[in-house]
Amino acid sequence: IVVEWKPYMIDPGTKTDGEEFEAYNIRRWGSSGWTHSLKRAGRKVGANFNDWKVWPNTLKAHQLIAYVTDPKRHGENESKPTTTSECNAAIFDAMYECGENISLTETLVKIATDRLGVSQSEVPLLQTHLENNEGGKDVMREIQTGRKRYNIQGVPYFIIGAVDGEQSLGRPYGFSGAQDPSTFVEIFEELAASLEE
Repeated sequence: IVVEWKPYMIDPGTKTDGEEFEAYNIRRWGSSGWTHSLKRAGRKVGANFNDWKVWPNTLKAHQLIAYVTDPKRHGENESKPTTTSECNAAIFDAMYECGENISLTETLVKIATDRLGVSQSEVPLLQTHLENNEGGKDVMREIQTGRKRYNIQGVPYFIIGAVDGEQSLGRPYGFSGAQDPSTFVEIFEELAASLEE
């Protein structure tokens, strides 16, 4: 099983440098009350949301992920590229548990060097990449593709399918919202059965 995260922005209209968490929630939804059940559910699985201070604009974070996971950055003798799961874990921890503003270039560069194996010699290139919005159009294009192809309108959204190399096998399953593990097991079993036919 391979897990690959794709970009999605809940609110592309969020200020470029992010917004203070409570003020954003009051402006957008009237309060942050909707996050209370999210935090309760998260604590059960180790996502404590200890220090969520900023509602971020995540465009640059998606650009960082694309940069760090790009196999072209890694030569034959270097370690394998960082995965999207490793990137998201580092970004989520910085944002939700450490109160960092992942909208900012300096924060993302620190995450990249401290947690994702980006060398100090790459920092100027990464800073330029983020400051010049390199890859920003690619991120937005990928988000639009997900919206059009799968009707993605929120996160989490899961697409589960089987592939052989680049070839998709059968119809992928798409569904939204947090799910019980049994939902995934059921889909894996259905997918396995359809591949055996």
